[in-house]
Amino acid sequence: MEPMTIALWGIVIMLVLIFLRVPIGLSMLAVGLTGSWLVYGSVGPLLAQLKTFTFSNFSSASLSVVPLFLLMGQFAALGGMSTALFKAAEAFIGHRKGGVAMAAVGACAGFGSICGSSLATAATMGQVALPELRRAGYAGSLATGALAAGGTLGILIPPSIVLVIYAVLAEQNIAKMFTAAIVPGILAALGYMVVIAIQVRVNPKLAGTVERATKRERIDALLAIWPVVLIFLLVIGGIYAGIFTPTEGAAVGAGGTGLLAWLKGGLGRKNLLSALEATAGGTGMVFLIVLGAAAFNSFLALSQLPQELAAWVGDQGLSPYAVLWAILVFYLIFGCVMDSLSMILLTIPIFFPMVSGLDFGLPPEEMAIWFGVLVLIVVEVGLITPPVGMNLFVIQAMAPDIKITDTYRGVWPFVMSDLIRVTILVAFPVISLFILRF
Repeated sequence: MEPMTIALWGIVIMLVLIFLRVPIGLSMLAVGLTGSWLVYGSVGPLLAQLKTFTFSNFSSASLSVVPLFLLMGQFAALGGMSTALFKAAEAFIGHRKGGVAMAAVGACAGFGSICGSSLATAATMGQVALPELRRAGYAGSLATGALAAGGTLGILIPPSIVLVIYAVLAEQNIAKMFTAAIVPGILAALGYMVVIAIQVRVNPKLAGTVERATKRERIDALLAIWPVVLIFLLVIGGIYAGIFTPTEGAAVGAGGTGLLAWLKGGLGRKNLLSALEATAGGTGMVFLIVLGAAAFNSFLALSQLPQELAAWVGDQGLSPYAVLWAILVFYLIFGCVMDSLSMILLTIPIFFPMVSGLDFGLPPEEMAIWFGVLVLIVVEVGLITPPVGMNLFVIQAMAPDIKITDTYRGVWPFVMSDLIRVTILVAFPVISLFILRF
C-alpha cells in the first residue's frame, strides 16, 4: 500500500476513534505509531525512533510554560482575582442596561490575561458572575450566553497555552504571538459588549440593573485589581520588552499570583496541594495530546501527505484567500466536536505548509503570526457553537434550571460577532500585526 493511501486511511481511522470517544491523545498516538510501522515496512525503524521519541518532544523549553501558566490560573482563582475583576467592572458599568453582563465579559477578559484557559475562565467567572446576573434580573439566555462567550477570552487574550503550542509547531516567536493576539482579544471583548448593548436595546426585558456604585466604592474596586494589572503588565510587557523569556515570564506570573493568593489567605496547605494536583493533571492531559500529535505528525511527514497536499492546492489555481477561508470554515465545523488544542496539534502540520506556500503580500514571519491568530479565534468559536460547544456545557452545569435551548439561543449573537471579527481580521491583517511593526 502506498504511503499516501496509508496516511489517508490513518486520518479516517483516527477520526472514527475520536467519535467513538477514545481520548484524542491516545487516538493520535495509536494511529501515528501504527501508520509509521506500515510506512517503514518493518518495526525496526519505529523501535529505534521510540528510544528518544518522548524525550525529544518533551525536552523543549517552550513547553515548560504550559504547567506554569496553568498554575498561574489556579493561584489566580484562589487569590480571589476573578471576584475582584468582576466587582470592579460592575462598579463602573453595572448600573447601565446590560451593564452586569458587560462587566462579566470584561472580567473574563481580565481573568483570561492571567489564566490562559477558556474552560477555566468560563467555570471561574460563571461561579462569580452568574449569581449576580440572576440577582439583577437577567434572562437566562443572555446570562449563560454572555458567560459562555466571555470564557473564550481566556485563551484569546495572552497568555494562551494554545498560542504557545502553535508557536512551537510553526517555529514562531512566542513573545510575538502573544503581542499579536492582544488587539484581536480586546476587539473580541468589545464586540461581545456591543452585542449585549444591542440585545438589551431591542428587548429591554432581557436585562435588569443594579444600583449605581458610589465614588468611594469605585475607588476601592480599582484598588482591589491593581495586582492583576501589575502581573499582566509584568508578564506580557516583560516578555515583549525582552526582559525575560516566555518561560521566565510564566514563572514570574505564577510566583506573583501565588504570593497574592497567599497574602489574601487563599493559599493554605490544602489549597496549595489542590492547585498543584490540578496543574499536574492538566499538564498531563496536554502533554499526552502533544505526544500523540507528535507521533501522528511524524507518520504524516513520512507519508509526504502535507507536502503533496500543499502542492495539489497550489496547482488548483485557487486564490490564497479562497484557500484560507476554506481552512477557517473547516476549523469552525470541527470546533463543534473537538477541543482547540487537539485541532491545533492535528491540523497545523498539514495546513501550515499549505498556507506558507501562498502569497498574501506579507513577509513569511508576519504571515505565520497572522494565520496563527486567525486559527486561534476560529477554534475558540467552536467552544460556543451549538450543539456541542464545551463552554456551553460548562456554564449549563452551573445553571441546570436554564434550558440548554435557551443557552443555544443566547449564544448565537456572540457567534455572529465572532464571525464578523474574523472577517475583519482576514481583510485587514494590519490589525493583528501593527504592534509588531513598531
